[in-house]
Amino acid sequence: MQEEVNEKVIAFSIKTGKLTAEVLQKSIKFFLSQAKKQIDKKKIPHGKQTLKQLAKQNAGVSNIEVTKDNIKAFESTAKKYGIDFALKKDATESPPRYLVFFKGRDADAMTAAFKEFSAKKLSREKKPSIRKAITAMKEKAAAKNAERGKLKNKERGIEL
Repeated sequence: MQEEVNEKVIAFSIKTGKLTAEVLQKSIKFFLSQAKKQIDKKKIPHGKQTLKQLAKQNAGVSNIEVTKDNIKAFESTAKKYGIDFALKKDATESPPRYLVFFKGRDADAMTAAFKEFSAKKLSREKKPSIRKAITAMKEKAAAKNAERGKLKNKERGIEL
């Protein structure tokens, strides 16, 4: 049995005075880079992207407001759930608002990610700050040392 082989023919035209191996190598590299650019254009971006890229995917876009402090923490949670999203800063208001746009079909994944994100944030707030505890202990130790005081002249007299 013969296996079918798919063949592709490429017409390659180079205008040069003298065809050398170097010229041929440069032209083939250029052709391959152009082919790679076309393939990269067809790929759909995932994760954090621009609002324009998100809108091009024709999936319907929804949004949620996020505070500035929570943006980085939210990005890691969204990455974990594989959500395609875009961040947009709305500077029209005096404290700027940050909006997270995501695909409409990712709404279920988005709610799950926000539940996990908010639970993580709440648990972090309940835990006592280690740095605050350390500074409090340092102050206590310094106060104790100050109380103790040093006796520089000890009397060593002989008592009869």
